[in-house]
Amino acid sequence: MLNFVEELKWRGMIHDIMPGTEEQLMKEMTTAYVGIDPTASSLHIGHLVSVMMLKHFQRCGHKPIVLVGGATGMIGDPSGKSEERSLIDEDTLRYNEQQLKKQLRKFLEFDHGENAAEMVNNYDWMKDFGFLDFIRDVGKHITVNYMMSKDSVKNRLESGLSFTEFSYQLVQGYDYLHLYREKNCKLQMGGSDQWGNIVTGTELIRRKDGAEAWALTCPLLTRADGSKFGKTEEGNVWLDSEMTSAYRFYQFWMNVSDTDAQRFVKIFTMLSKQEVDQLIEEHARAPHKRVLQKALAREMTVMVHSREDFEMAEEASEILFGKGTTESLGKIDEKTFLELFDGVPKYNAERSIFSGGVSLPELLTGVTSIFSSKGELRRMVKGGGLSLNKEKINNAEMTVNYNWLINGKYILVQKGKKNYCLIIVE
Repeated sequence: MLNFVEELKWRGMIHDIMPGTEEQLMKEMTTAYVGIDPTASSLHIGHLVSVMMLKHFQRCGHKPIVLVGGATGMIGDPSGKSEERSLIDEDTLRYNEQQLKKQLRKFLEFDHGENAAEMVNNYDWMKDFGFLDFIRDVGKHITVNYMMSKDSVKNRLESGLSFTEFSYQLVQGYDYLHLYREKNCKLQMGGSDQWGNIVTGTELIRRKDGAEAWALTCPLLTRADGSKFGKTEEGNVWLDSEMTSAYRFYQFWMNVSDTDAQRFVKIFTMLSKQEVDQLIEEHARAPHKRVLQKALAREMTVMVHSREDFEMAEEASEILFGKGTTESLGKIDEKTFLELFDGVPKYNAERSIFSGGVSLPELLTGVTSIFSSKGELRRMVKGGGLSLNKEKINNAEMTVNYNWLINGKYILVQKGKKNYCLIIVE
């Protein structure tokens, strides 16, 4: 059996660990769980640290459980929050839960082997648990003083904390007790902000059943500059391609700093220590080649999306940095194409003018104002600085027809090395 704790240590994925955890894991195949509240219809990359912990856990011969928090998601966890969370209706939670299940199958093996992953929903055992039964059978065993000592509570006392969110750690603690009893689950893992909630569970197991259970948390990630990990100007980086395209996902990893790339390649990929050390060494010799970022973007895009999505994202990036061809432009899908040239000036043109062909000067100085004059256009062509759809133009008087339209509706105009314009044919 591989040593799970040692694996996490070299990857920088341990923040707190309860004494005796490593010994328990080396003694026998152990069941552990991570909880994810279905507050959105997709996981985002902030969830990936704990999901990767489960992936390593299963690879080391242990049994992972993903708890989808249908019940806790209706309450709201105060950990790491400065204000009360908005409650989500049950229909939305049920839909979100199903979507998360689909995504998690990309990371964990649910169908084969004695350590096959399981997915559970705490709504199943909480929905019929009456309030009076809960405060008598669970609340009786955890004191208010104990609950008040948790950072997640103390940090909210000034801004205000509802009884609903105050009770969250009791509900999470009961989840652990239930899984201990029903699934022989002896370890709960999560982000470092979950330590208080997790330890409440181990304490409940000790007080109710006189048994031992363990806890392990990973660091909450921030970027090297202190900014929040996983956030961009557009918001969260989601795993659902409808919410964050494969191209934008790929670009997120390509754009991380060298310092972050060195950490993230350990945390988010399944590359071995030898492979990672080799990449770090190679990157140090030639940082401008961005070897770490490329490896990180490749591994993550293939794992979360697909090999085909990675190849398309890589090809799209090559286009932007001057290495693309007319052929490669035609290969990328329309959504990625538009994302690629999102910020460039756009001009509209009527489809009818292309039926008999339109002269280049008319298109670029009349129909559009990409060039201020025909003289400017001719000088640009003469200097070898004009391209249409990545094809260098040598004839300033050429005719442009339907054959030049990418996806039947776009012409990419490039002036010099970096100035792009997009003609959209209506």
